[in-house]
Amino acid sequence: MVAPPSNIILSTAYLPPIQSFAWLVECNTLLIEQHENYVKQTYRNRCTILSANGPINLTIPTIKRSGEKVSIREVEIEYVTPWQKNHWKALESAYQNSPYFEHIADDLIPLYNKKTKYLFDLNQSLMEVILSFLEIKPSIELTQNYNTNYPDTMLDLRESISPKVDPHEDNVFSPKPYYQVFRHKGAFVPNLSIIDLVCNEGLLSLEILEDSIKKDAHQR
Repeated sequence: MVAPPSNIILSTAYLPPIQSFAWLVECNTLLIEQHENYVKQTYRNRCTILSANGPINLTIPTIKRSGEKVSIREVEIEYVTPWQKNHWKALESAYQNSPYFEHIADDLIPLYNKKTKYLFDLNQSLMEVILSFLEIKPSIELTQNYNTNYPDTMLDLRESISPKVDPHEDNVFSPKPYYQVFRHKGAFVPNLSIIDLVCNEGLLSLEILEDSIKKDAHQR
């Protein structure tokens, strides 16, 4: 049996996918990359939830800087469009009938009423709400500098957990099915945002996350 790595590194993410949290609960230390350049069309500013019409993406608009690379810590959120109102309306529509939405909504809504300047900071605040709800306190650190490669003791998931990468390529992550409000409209939809799991399963989410990592699988 090969145990999961003791340390992992992830990119920041907006209400991260279940895959990220499944690895998080298995590691000793989570390192979050804060020195990379911002990459568009990723989970850094996008999450996927399940609506009555199927999966939908919620994307945080960012201020564009033409022709220059921007550090993830310097990416500013754009508030020209009422994206906060739209995202919250989408979350309410998707999860107001779920068993646990009302238990976490009061902690989430202040972050959708506040105009946080930087994307990284908002992502961190949302993650703290989720971790507090799950009653877990993992060891989380931020990178001190940017490294392309890490030793074998550190599992680098910065690029492999992405909307552009099929989760099935992760031969250790095997999403465990759980109750979904709109599952009656179709088959189970795996690897949505962590908010989908939390709203539907509450504290049982932790057990589902733990069961979504194959303990007897070889690491990549």
